[in-house]
Parts: sequence; C-alpha cells; structure tokens
Amino acid sequence: MEDAVTAILERPMTTDTPDTDEPQKGFDDLLRTTEELDTPDGFKAELIRGKIVVSPWSRPFYKLSMRSLRLQLAAHVPEGHDADTSPFLFSFATSERAYGPDLHVADLAAFRGSARHVDGDALSLVAELTSVSTRDVDWQEKLEVYGRHVPVYLVLDMQAQEITAFWDPSDHGYRAHMTVPFGKPLPIPAPFGFDLDTSEFVVTEEPEEDDDAE
Repeated sequence: MEDAVTAILERPMTTDTPDTDEPQKGFDDLLRTTEELDTPDGFKAELIRGKIVVSPWSRPFYKLSMRSLRLQLAAHVPEGHDADTSPFLFSFATSERAYGPDLHVADLAAFRGSARHVDGDALSLVAELTSVSTRDVDWQEKLEVYGRHVPVYLVLDMQAQEITAFWDPSDHGYRAHMTVPFGKPLPIPAPFGFDLDTSEFVVTEEPEEDDDAE
C-alpha cells in the first residue's frame, strides 16, 4: 500500500477534458469522476487545473490549529452558516475547479439534497493549512480561484509560521490582504468582524518534513 500511495502522490491521476463542443459537459464529467474516485483511506481527490489530484488529508499535528480556528470562527459566522473541518468537495463551475478545503464556512442550506458536491457559492470563508507538497497550490491556484468566488480566504502557512487573510473578491482576485506571524491577532473582515487569536497555531516542535504532509 505504501508504494501505491507514493505512486499516487508522485504521479497525480490525470484525466483530460473531453474534446467536445460543450465545455461544461467536460467539466461535469471530470467532477463526476472526482466525486466517485475510490481514494485510499486518509486521502482526498480535488479537481485542479483540469486534473484530478489525490493528496493526503491533514496530518495529526494540525489538529489544534484547525480546532482553534473552527471554534473561533463558529462564534462569528453569518446567519445560517456553519464552520467545519469535515471533508466536503466544493465545485466552482465557472473556473472548472473543485476543492476540498481544510476548513470551510458555508450556508447549511447548500447541504440539503443528494448531490455529492457542494456549490462553491455557498462558501463565506475557506482556510488552507500549507504543507511542503501543497504550498504552491494553496498560494497560487487556490488563491486565484477563491479570489473570484469566496468572501474570505485564510492561508495558514505552516512553514513560514504566519497567517494571511484575503478578502474583497473580484473578477481579478482579492483586492485586500493582511499577514501576521503566528501569535499575533489577525483582524478577520466582514462578514465575520473579529480579531482571530493565532497563538495556538504556533508549532513548538518542528514536524518532520515529508511529501505526504498537509
């Protein structure tokens, strides 16, 4: 199993968009494949740059950071929304992407029904905790897509030990951002409007760096 997982990480499963006069149909086919993919335990599948990418869920030492973030956000979410770290796939049809963020705040109404993914328009905030293997995607690919769709995006850079809040999305990406080192309070903009305590995000012992980290 270890060899199989390594192969998945080193050579992400890819599926080219079908050659069709209906671009949306190509995205829908890829999204369906992503939803139905039988990933190994502890792994998730996302649709990134037209490819299905399989990567591991968060490592145990991220638990305290994710819990602290979830509990603080939960007290300030918009009415009808919920903060959660459970794995769900959110689709962004106009960008032809589908992501499973480390933490999301979303409208609970969007989870009704039998669909296997959630419309990204339901999101009011997403957060990603970087790893060695996913850092570039969190800072580039996801920043670009979230910046057109999601009101607030938080990047917890676990390697740099700092957190950045992006807000005010537009067709060209976020128009505002602020970065503070772990341990300093970070203002979280509307629709949340509070100062985030980042003291529990500090990594007191350097975790082992390996390509499976997330």
